[in-house]
Amino acid sequence: MSRVRRNSVLQKRRLLALVVMIVLAQSCAPRPPYRPSMPPPPPAELPPATRSPLPYESEKNPIARDAKIREQDLKTSAKLTPPAATPPLASKPSQQENGMPEPQAPPAPILEDDSSLLAKITPSTPPARAASLRLVEDGKRLLDGRDYPRALNRLEKSIAIDSTNAYGYFYIAKAHFLVGRYKESLNFLDVAESRLSAEPFWLAEVHALRGENFRALGMAERAEQSYAKALTINAGNRTASEAMSRRQPESQPAQR
Repeated sequence: MSRVRRNSVLQKRRLLALVVMIVLAQSCAPRPPYRPSMPPPPPAELPPATRSPLPYESEKNPIARDAKIREQDLKTSAKLTPPAATPPLASKPSQQENGMPEPQAPPAPILEDDSSLLAKITPSTPPARAASLRLVEDGKRLLDGRDYPRALNRLEKSIAIDSTNAYGYFYIAKAHFLVGRYKESLNFLDVAESRLSAEPFWLAEVHALRGENFRALGMAERAEQSYAKALTINAGNRTASEAMSRRQPESQPAQR
């Protein structure tokens, strides 16, 4: 074997011996005891820090401190306590209790006499209307003379010529009343009232004649109501005022 080769073999042996010595040294060294790793303990819960309120805080906002308690108390009290009943409103004393006279309704007006039918005929009046009004005026004159059959004949012709002539219906009702046909008179008065609603003088005449029919039929209360209604419209209605003056002494008790 050559010298070079021998040297390389020696070097390898020395290197191997060194490695073996290092391994033996490490294996002979004392090892620390084995301890498994433990998980870190959970952090302990600390009690909430209590802090006494500062004086200025409690004085500044006392409502916020007891908001929940007061809200609870309010809900509980609202369930338990019923709502208080509202007292009735005191009625105002009347003027009579205060010693003052009660206000009275204004008196009814006295209307101007509008019974002349010929004055209603003007140049612009239609011929049929003018003829009807003349017949009614003629029938009215015959009623005053107690010629009832002829008067009724004229009046019926007046509404045959002009069926809208309300004065003809009124005087036909008056003719039936004068001959004792009270129910027929009331029927014609209903027609006349519907056509004379815009003429206060004639409307009062209708109510007064209706009162006369009720009085003749023995309906004293309804008669008095009709008279009163006529006087409410026209305080100067002669028929109603005379009828009410006749009833006034009867209603008063006899003086001893």
